[in-house]
Amino acid sequence: MAAEGPGTRLIQVAEHPRLLKLKEMFISKFGSIPEFYVRAPGRVNLIGEHIDYCGYAVLPMAVEQDILIAVEPVKSQMLHLTNTNPLYPDFSTSIDDIHIDKTKPQWHNYFLCGFKGIQEHFNLMNPTGMNCLLDGIIPQSSGLSSSSALVCCAGLVTLKANRLSLSKIELAEICTKSERYIGTEGGGMDQSISFLGEEGKAKLIEFNPLRTTDVQLPSEASFVIANSCVAMNKAATSHFNTRVMECRLAAKFLAKYKGLEWNKALCLEEVQVKLGLSLEEMLLLVEEVFHSEPYSQEEVCSYLEISLEELKTQILCKNTQDVLLFKLYQRAKHVFSEAARVLQFKKICEEAPANAIQLLGDLMNQSHVSCRNLYECSCPELDQLVDVCRQFGAQGSRLTGAGWGGCAVSLVPTDKLPDLLANVQETYYQSKKERLAVEKQCLFATKPGGGALVFLEA
Repeated sequence: MAAEGPGTRLIQVAEHPRLLKLKEMFISKFGSIPEFYVRAPGRVNLIGEHIDYCGYAVLPMAVEQDILIAVEPVKSQMLHLTNTNPLYPDFSTSIDDIHIDKTKPQWHNYFLCGFKGIQEHFNLMNPTGMNCLLDGIIPQSSGLSSSSALVCCAGLVTLKANRLSLSKIELAEICTKSERYIGTEGGGMDQSISFLGEEGKAKLIEFNPLRTTDVQLPSEASFVIANSCVAMNKAATSHFNTRVMECRLAAKFLAKYKGLEWNKALCLEEVQVKLGLSLEEMLLLVEEVFHSEPYSQEEVCSYLEISLEELKTQILCKNTQDVLLFKLYQRAKHVFSEAARVLQFKKICEEAPANAIQLLGDLMNQSHVSCRNLYECSCPELDQLVDVCRQFGAQGSRLTGAGWGGCAVSLVPTDKLPDLLANVQETYYQSKKERLAVEKQCLFATKPGGGALVFLEA
């Protein structure tokens, strides 16, 4: 299935209120009718945080919330982008002058990432111009991958407009690389699940090479997404990329300690594979190699026997070159323990013991503690929200997405779902009424949704 391209569905637009409204707005804006529509979903990561860029498997599911774009290919060499949300200004550019501004992660730059990825993959000298109207219902900066969904949607839009084809896996890999044009050194989970998601199924996603395995979740459990109402844009700060660099440095330290070609080591998983050790053995090695105090730039340079200039220009990415301290012990310990939790989560889903929900919940709780204490990617509001969800019946609750804000995901026995939703609404959100005007989707139960699709009007 992953070898196929995204599906195409014939639909009666008049029977789909959101599509009909998008079509009417498109006609009002451009004076013409869209030729096709493309959707790409967001995702919730159930377990496996900040480990995809370290080479380790993750376990997300696509959500029903998505990015939807109405498209008209045009003969002019122009790209016209507009958004149903008036907070996002219109944008136009010549297709032979695509410039992505890393200093300002504005919405149109994510579209340009997807466009440029397809353009460069096919070496398109003369790509088709387009009129595009975008409608997004993934809460922004919530950890549900609105930015990656936009990159994926734009990639598929560009592919379809130029009458080209790729498999879902090829699209996911291209969009993973092209999102880095905005400066985020992500791993590939978000793009993979956006294309490879299937209704009713979570996915174990493994990398190098990219592959997926269906994971059947317990039927008597629901997953609840709760937004902390703290926004965090990972392309606008250095928090995310700093963690990527700390993991990269940890990989180099471990490789050098064990006599490998450390200068070629980029991620922790590849070091583990070369050493032929288990995740448990890697955790023991972490205790042996690292001290718990942060490493200064000078100490990193001394251990790797490189100059400060080499550290900054050959290892660190641009917006992390001024970071002074690196917590290598804590970051490596989180990655190896979280990678083990992902595999345990999948095993429990497969074996389906009577106490599966309790066991899965325990793993999610451990994951949050590790994200909070070792990876330091939580925030006080997220910690409070996780505690509130557990207090009112969640077996497990943890931050999801990059963190530093955004959402928590909770595993809830279905019979406790109504009470939990009511109690969390009252306990966490009533005191934050001023934020609810901004966040329309603060709290909701969700189930695994399908991946990216093209819609044609019948």
